[in-house]
Amino acid sequence: MGITVNVSLLTEYERTQLGTRQPLPERYLGLPPEELDARIHAARATLGSRVVLLGHHYQRDEVITFADHTGDSWKLARQIGEHPGAEFIVFCGVHFMAESADILAAPHQQVILPDLAAGCSMADMAAPDQLAVCWQELAAHGLDAGLVPVTYINSSASIKAFCGERGGIVCTSSNARGTLEWAWARGERVLFLPDQHLGRNTAFQMGIPLDRMAVWDPDEPLGGLTPDEIARARILLWKGHCSVHTRFTVRQIEQVRAQHPGIRVIVHPECPWEVVQAADASGSTETIRKTVRESEPGSVWAVGTEIHLVNRLAREVAPDRTVMTLDPFGCLCSTMFRVSPNHLLWVLEGLVDDQVHNRITVAEHEKMWARVALDRMLQVS
Repeated sequence: MGITVNVSLLTEYERTQLGTRQPLPERYLGLPPEELDARIHAARATLGSRVVLLGHHYQRDEVITFADHTGDSWKLARQIGEHPGAEFIVFCGVHFMAESADILAAPHQQVILPDLAAGCSMADMAAPDQLAVCWQELAAHGLDAGLVPVTYINSSASIKAFCGERGGIVCTSSNARGTLEWAWARGERVLFLPDQHLGRNTAFQMGIPLDRMAVWDPDEPLGGLTPDEIARARILLWKGHCSVHTRFTVRQIEQVRAQHPGIRVIVHPECPWEVVQAADASGSTETIRKTVRESEPGSVWAVGTEIHLVNRLAREVAPDRTVMTLDPFGCLCSTMFRVSPNHLLWVLEGLVDDQVHNRITVAEHEKMWARVALDRMLQVS
């Protein structure tokens, strides 16, 4: 039997343990790649338009090849409404993406995450109780007036709902600038969570100086700040980060430039500020792909983002352009990697047999306000 999970009630640790406690059936282990591919194709053919597969760029090649749509969080979120007739949305990504899909999906649609252990450490850096305390402390000091919460899509449904209920919005790395413009048109100060680096890099590109930004540490009283520091800030940056993108360093950029004179460097805006400043360009995964693909023939690029995207892009643009990873050891998103062809086959064959494994649902009281925040995001061009 499958499991229906309200993931908004679970911590990342609990999700991981739940995924560990539910091993794949023995018959799905040790299958040769040829059999996996053939059976996935067969299940897809049987299900037809009843199922839509969404695949994030960071998925492994042997999974992404089956996706009906590939993209970053922004692009995939926009695809959900394009398939109103589908009964099932299989999201090959991580838990916050599946939550967002359930929020945006039609009532008759069911969202499935192939592996419940596919989480996101960044999303868990902003816990609902921590955000509630943050808001209460700001209110106690009279600092909540004119404050607009903006949460990165890499956050739980409960965080999105909190923001939606308080006039806030969700953003992705593709539309972070537009959402900040939206927020500052409605208030003088933004609380940006959970990734401080995306917030800092985007605000800086919009002309906000670093001394008008402050980092809110949820483990410290009043975020480790003074009331004057908060009052001066145009943007409060939650102390969170992506474990993949913080691996990239200025030293790596210096080394790759020394080894490959004339190389261009492009990185994701989840990288630290000094790395983005040292690079030639920065942008979301969609922006990175577009920039490299549209560069002149003969271009050589070092890319600072997850290794599966980098390798796939390198194959796509070869031999006219050369792409390499900025990190010589590769930068794998280990939680994305947990979704395997075996898990995908298991959930698809389950659907063929009228069994729904790993359905992801968001509680109705959270779904309403999270939907408000996500709809605001989708309306921002």
